[in-house]
Amino acid sequence: MSEEHLLLPISKPKIGAGGKTGTWRVFRPMIDESKCTKCYQCWMYCPEGAIIVGKRGDYPKINYDYCKGCLICYEVCPVKAISKIREG
Repeated sequence: MSEEHLLLPISKPKIGAGGKTGTWRVFRPMIDESKCTKCYQCWMYCPEGAIIVGKRGDYPKINYDYCKGCLICYEVCPVKAISKIREG
């Protein structure tokens, strides 16, 4: 029996890999830094990777080019530091 190896390309998902999705939004999440405790739950649960934390201790920032407005960040924020604003 011969051993056969299959070579497959491997890629790493990254923000923007599927194109800009920011125009899909109905609501825009907004982070209130005065309420934010920097727990990074929003960053951890963002399915698009649209929430960025520069370095430990920084406030999270939302990249609105790629935020599609799913509002998972709004739902998971334990201190309600994220509000939702209607677009348009």
